[in-house]
Amino acid sequence: MLYYKTYKHSSSKEWVVFIHGAGGSSSIWYKQIREFREDFNLLLIDLRGHGKSAKSIKNIWKDEYTFPVVTKDIIDVLDHLSIPPAHFMGVSLGTILIRQLAEMEPQRVKSMVMAGAITRLNFTSRILVFLGNTFKSVVPYMWLYSLFAWIIMPRRHHSESRNLFIREAKRLCQKEFIKWFKLTKDVNPLLKYFKEKDLAIPTLYVMGDEDIMFLEPVKKIVKEHKLSILNIVKECGHVVNVEQPDVFNQLSLQFLKNQNHS
Repeated sequence: MLYYKTYKHSSSKEWVVFIHGAGGSSSIWYKQIREFREDFNLLLIDLRGHGKSAKSIKNIWKDEYTFPVVTKDIIDVLDHLSIPPAHFMGVSLGTILIRQLAEMEPQRVKSMVMAGAITRLNFTSRILVFLGNTFKSVVPYMWLYSLFAWIIMPRRHHSESRNLFIREAKRLCQKEFIKWFKLTKDVNPLLKYFKEKDLAIPTLYVMGDEDIMFLEPVKKIVKEHKLSILNIVKECGHVVNVEQPDVFNQLSLQFLKNQNHS
């Protein structure tokens, strides 16, 4: 089973489940824990091959990675802990996994908070995916990962989130990176399907105005999905919860509390 950590609230019955992005770990949420645990029970998960999941159960996954397969890992943790229907919060690739979970078992998902959401790959990101797939077996994965991090988070004030992702990605091995990178072949068909199918689950998108790779597709999906809201954070890049934690926490907590009172 995946590594997980919980923070129990003395009286609240509400849960927030945090899902990080590719190459990261649950440590990406360190600026959210203190405020969110004041009102909610928290569950933080390290995806397979990432963070402390990489240490405890290394190399036991022999199957090919698919979005349903890696999402089932999350569902197994929810079952193990008997987590009731919960709010889910994701960043970057974690937003795709949350949407996949909502597709597979919508009764588990009360609402979704999507930070730096990936809802479509634009031309630049498709070029990156092509280059990554071409060179993933011959170039050290940290070279590729560092290059991608610089392209997605290029500005000086993106450095904290960029360095955090690069530091966490060092826990991956080349073999694990290749398994995860192979998922990219499924991304656009899956995201196209997600765009066309509105699950009518309350969803908050929090995007940086400098998230040049992923902001525009999110604007389009919010226009089409009736229970979706978009908040754009000024002077902020891809990893909103790290770069602008005060704004992100305020927007997210307000949204979650509104769900509980609706």
